[in-house]
Order: sequence, then structure tokens, then C-alpha cells
Amino acid sequence: MLTVECPLNSLSFGNVSVNILRELYRLGKEIALFPIGDKVDLAAYKLDPEFTAWMEDSINKRWERYDSSGPALKLWHIRGAENRKCQNQFLYTFHECSEPTEVELSIVRNQTFTFFSSEYSAGLFCGAGITNCNAVPLGFDQDFKVETNPRKPDGIQFGLMGKFEYRKRTEKIIKTWLKEFGNKIGYTLNLCVTNPFFQPDDMKNVLAACFEGEHYSNVNILPYLETNQDVNAFLNIVDIDLSGLSGGEGWNLPAFNSTCLGKWSVVLNATSHKDWANKLNSILVEPLGKIEAHDGVFFKKGDAFNQGHFFDWDEAEATEAMKDAASRAGRVNSEGINMSREKTYGKTVDRILETIANILDE
Repeated sequence: MLTVECPLNSLSFGNVSVNILRELYRLGKEIALFPIGDKVDLAAYKLDPEFTAWMEDSINKRWERYDSSGPALKLWHIRGAENRKCQNQFLYTFHECSEPTEVELSIVRNQTFTFFSSEYSAGLFCGAGITNCNAVPLGFDQDFKVETNPRKPDGIQFGLMGKFEYRKRTEKIIKTWLKEFGNKIGYTLNLCVTNPFFQPDDMKNVLAACFEGEHYSNVNILPYLETNQDVNAFLNIVDIDLSGLSGGEGWNLPAFNSTCLGKWSVVLNATSHKDWANKLNSILVEPLGKIEAHDGVFFKKGDAFNQGHFFDWDEAEATEAMKDAASRAGRVNSEGINMSREKTYGKTVDRILETIANILDE
């Protein structure tokens, strides 16, 4: 019996959890499902009723199915992964920073096995002497689809989605775009950037600082999108995604999903981006140096977790990449569409289950 611990919510980790569970359901697996925090919020998803019933059954019968001697798959951060329900715990995790700490190394070393979402992260831990880990890439979420006739505004639509965060270079991306395209007819920047840790007034002040007192008629500020259906509509309206200019990612779902939908993404050629973005399906920007990870809010210097650096980029090079992307607007990114067929959650789950079986058979 496989025990599964994962968050069931609308955040990125929740999206990954739902997709992995969906593949386990398609394979006919019977599992003991423990939602992390004992909270379930699936309002963001439009799910098959039979799949929802399978999840509910897996949760309701979790304790009668639970077997501490069996394997457990835990989808969670390294911080907190030391807590386990089974002797053999297989962790699936994201890690963005450049320098694994001693605490992180110890927690990963003491897992039965750890799956990192990127070769970058797995390489850092292997380079520090960890042997019980590797990288297993994510797949394209089949809930996202190309809309045949999206209600697309006139002009070239740029999009920036995700957390407003120093790591993601959000402020720098906005300011760079404004210098080249601000108040320019025919170009629009659609901002869907929020942070759950900011109060509404704080978020307004953060965005106002990006505009430096100027008014821009071609910037749309959108609220947090509550459902995947809303996110899909946003991705279909946008021609060019800019979230790929983040300085450190475990995968980067907005940029990846946009690319898989045939849109053009401007992507920093570093960290997890190298696992899916290439010169055929993206407009790549090479990294220029590094910045310290600590921001005093989410990444704190000297903490036992999340230490090191993120990557940075040259503003002029990023601007040229944005202009290059603009010249491709209206053309379908066929290589991106191909990637959506190649990278699937079915393959993700197959690799996870194969590794679990091989290790337990040893």
C-alpha cells in the first residue's frame, strides 16, 4: 500500500499534487492519502467526479489502509520532510537556491530517496555527497488547453504571472518592460502578480514603486486568479510570457505552461529552466552573475534552509529578447506544443513508481 502525503490547494505544489494523484488514479492504484495540514481546498480545479470520489475515498480510508512498513510518497518542501509516516519515505521536492545547507543535506540524506524537480537541484545535492536522489521532471497539466477563439485584446499582449518576489526578479522585469514598451501603442503588459504574505495596501505600494510615479495606460493589473479555468484564459490571451526571467525556480509553471500552449516565453537559461526551455521553444537570456538569495522576508541569511544565490540578467539583453518575442507574436510556437506532448505527468509518475519499486526490491 502506497501512502501519499501532499498539499491539496490551489498553489503550485497543490497543482503538482493533483496531477500526480490523477495519474495514480488512472493507474488504478489504491492509496492512503494524507493531505498535509489536514486541509483540502480543490475549488481551483474542475475535476472528474470519479477522480474526486477516489481522492475522497483515499482520504476517508487513509488510517485503515495506512501501513508504516510500506512506502510513502511525500510531496513537500525539504523543511518539514523530516516528519514521516512510513519507514521508507520518498520525497518529491523543489529547491531553488545554490548552496544546500547542512540541515537540508541531512534531511535529504535521511530520506529513503528524494526526487528533485530539476537537474540543477539534484546536481547540487549530488555534488555535496548525497547519493540517494535524482531529478524527475514535471509534466504539462492537461487542464490547460489552447482556446480556439480567445477574447484577445488588440495589440501584442505580454504577461507576467506568479508571486511578486525578489527571487523571481518581478520588479526588475516590470521596470525593464516599461522602459522599452511603457505607454507605447500596440503593446500591453498584463500583470497577475500577487503575494499572499502582503496585505492589499502593501501590494499596491509595491506595484506603485515599480511605476516610479508614472502613469502607464498600457499596463493591466489583474487580481489573483482563483481557478485554473481563469489561469487558462489568461494564458490564452497572452502572446509573450515574461515569468521565465525569474532568477531561481524549481520548475516555473507559468512559463512552462505558456510555452506548452504555443506561446513565446522569454526565459533565463539557468536553474530548472534548462530542463525544458531551449533555443527552439523559447527566447533564451543568458545569466549575468548572481545575487544573494536573502531578501529579509522569505529568504533569510544564516537560516538553516534556502541559502546561497539566484541568477541575474542583463537588462539590455532581456530587452532585446522581449523585442524578439514581440516580432514572433501571432505565430504559434510549434516546438512548445510538441513539448506539451513529450513532457507528461504520466511519465513523471512512471519514473517515481519505478524508482520506488527498484529500491524496495533491493
